[in-house]
Amino acid sequence: MNERLRRWRLVLGSEADPETGTTLSGTDQSIDKALAALYDATPGEQGGQRAAGLGSSAPRVARWLGDIRQYFPSTVVQVMQRDAVDRLGITRMLMEPELLNAVEPDVHLVSTLMALNEVMPEETKQTAREVVGRVVAQLEARLAERTKAAVTGALDRAGRTGRPRHSDIDWDRTIRANLKHFQPSLGTIVPDRLVGYARRNHSVQRDVVLAIDQSGSMAESVVYAALFGAVLGSIRTLKTSLVVFDTAVVDLTDQLDDPVDVLFGTQLGGGTDINRAIAYCEQLVTKPSETVLVLISDLYEGGVREELLRRARGLVEAGVQVIALLALADSGTPSYDAENAAALVELGVPTFACTPDRFPDLMAAAIRRDDITTWASTNLS
Repeated sequence: MNERLRRWRLVLGSEADPETGTTLSGTDQSIDKALAALYDATPGEQGGQRAAGLGSSAPRVARWLGDIRQYFPSTVVQVMQRDAVDRLGITRMLMEPELLNAVEPDVHLVSTLMALNEVMPEETKQTAREVVGRVVAQLEARLAERTKAAVTGALDRAGRTGRPRHSDIDWDRTIRANLKHFQPSLGTIVPDRLVGYARRNHSVQRDVVLAIDQSGSMAESVVYAALFGAVLGSIRTLKTSLVVFDTAVVDLTDQLDDPVDVLFGTQLGGGTDINRAIAYCEQLVTKPSETVLVLISDLYEGGVREELLRRARGLVEAGVQVIALLALADSGTPSYDAENAAALVELGVPTFACTPDRFPDLMAAAIRRDDITTWASTNLS
């Protein structure tokens, strides 16, 4: 069979047989059945259109999940799983242990399980934790070491001294500080003073506060933020606090040693009171000039907007490095409150979305007190 016709036949379904003159056989028939179970119309629905037809039997769904994992790569499996949850209403079935064991774990599945946490039966919770644990382990393997390296490197170089060893000289800053001492006759700068990095310090050098909006639209960001909170919390020279909020505020700092505990301590959905969350975070700031506050939110404020902006202005004026992330996710352009985002930018709060792969470099830049707006325009374009 012509490969192009074969692919179109699999995309369009069995109704395309008369048009393409193709008949599937062998493995292709099994692949087509797996696709048809999700995308073909069920009896009584509009025929000839790929719609919803997986049915409601948990054993059948488990077999289907096994089939798609056999025939498709994991990235495609994850898309089909999300389609099944969204289109066929099988969320209820994800509360069954045998079905959870059959799915391909990914960030979106973790988000669904977090949303179901309060209604999940006890016999399923342990399986759900194991699934979430597998996803967290995958993310840690991808992001943890890079985060530690970027942040500890920035901390080691954040301190400055006017009497550095030769190996500790910051040549870029030294040149900038001595431009006025350029000697035309020599064609070089004769430095009046050196700028360098201080000796490595093992005491706490920076306070980091992560404030995470746990509204339903921020689900993917919550997963990544919990992981990064745990990684940052493991760095001795940082004091890391993790706060999640909707209309209430919950401090999960004491659970930072286990990101799975953090995730199951969140409750996705509900309203959003960013002002109340920032008010709580203000209480955690004891050394403003050495504090980085990262607000992860789509900025749809249900609280008192004027108070939120007043608090943000006060933190910036006190010397806190405040950053607003509209999303911390791999997905596309986030939905957010553009008016509130613009207002924060006017107050000197850099506001943008960030992918997880860029977050370690962002934190390193914040610790070094770089211009974050410039960093974002250079690194996130």
